[in-house]
Amino acid sequence: MDQHSAFEPDAAEEDDLVRLVTRDGARTDTHPEYAARVAHLDTDALRDMYKDMSLVRRFDVEATSLQRQGELGLYPQSLGQEGVQIGAAHALATQDYVFPSYREHGIAHVRGVRMSNLLRQFRGIDHGGWDVQEHNFHLYTLVIGSHALHATGYAMGVQRDGLVGTGDSTRDTAVVACFGDGATSQGDINEALVFAAVNNAPVVFLCQNNQWAISEPTARQTRVPLYQRGLGFGIPSVRVDGNDALASHAVMSEALERARSGGGPTFVEAYTYRMGAHTTSDDPTRYRSRAQEGYWRERDPIDRVRLLLEREGGWDDAFAAAVTAAGDELGETLRADVRAMEAPAPESMFDHAYASENAVVTAEREWHAQYEASFEEAAR
Repeated sequence: MDQHSAFEPDAAEEDDLVRLVTRDGARTDTHPEYAARVAHLDTDALRDMYKDMSLVRRFDVEATSLQRQGELGLYPQSLGQEGVQIGAAHALATQDYVFPSYREHGIAHVRGVRMSNLLRQFRGIDHGGWDVQEHNFHLYTLVIGSHALHATGYAMGVQRDGLVGTGDSTRDTAVVACFGDGATSQGDINEALVFAAVNNAPVVFLCQNNQWAISEPTARQTRVPLYQRGLGFGIPSVRVDGNDALASHAVMSEALERARSGGGPTFVEAYTYRMGAHTTSDDPTRYRSRAQEGYWRERDPIDRVRLLLEREGGWDDAFAAAVTAAGDELGETLRADVRAMEAPAPESMFDHAYASENAVVTAEREWHAQYEASFEEAAR
């Protein structure tokens, strides 16, 4: 099979997609049960979603430029996936807990993580960069799929702590595991699905199917839509148009509500497209066509919300200017923050190896101190 024709563009128009807004900004009535879940979103709420999506897009542009300038070692873009991320993030409750992979910049932003802190790991000076308990947003995971087991285990703990199905909206908790289409081929994801299903764990598996596991298309990973894998484990599953922020919000709202109420796990496949490279070390022109990229640029999730606002009288020049100004401010702050980041002291690598002091780590720290001191003695 020719690598450039492995995907036909019209695959996005399959009947099993939940879609509430067309690519030209018109609402549809094909899924009234989900439309009802976003009926409360007024103009201000839609504007907030648009602003968040735009800021994350600006973050992508700035971070990519910083990497090209040598300020970052690597950077994974979320370009094109803002719709599902912002839509899903706006459906979260404060007490919900998210386990991201490494591309969930939009969810991190909505959870209140300072955007520049996301780049500490990619600058090579930290394993994370933010307080996970403050934001209920775990550290990025680079080992593909491993965090789905962590999320499921955490959800089982939440369940056993009595934080599910109490009827208290400020107490009942859902857990979200975010991963890509390539991760569904990993054993860890499948093991997590088994544990979640048999334990009725309050976890939502959010698969952002951006159609490329680096250079490998989804067609070479599965013969059926990915959401059907969840059904094989006895888990309620749904496929949503990930470029439709409102549909993503509605589907995640239902899944999170099921988890919090004690209804167990849900598998959500958000069908979207990675418009950029896998990371800044990737060259997507080697494995996909310009025509396909152009097709998906016409389905940009940010444009879709803008067109919806225009149709419904929620768009004006003042709002557009305010979003642009916020993006400029973010860019300036991001550049200043990253360039001010300094490498930590080498001995700090031992500080958080264990929760409490460990004899082996203590001995290694002492050896390292002697090793460092030997260079000073040699220089005298």
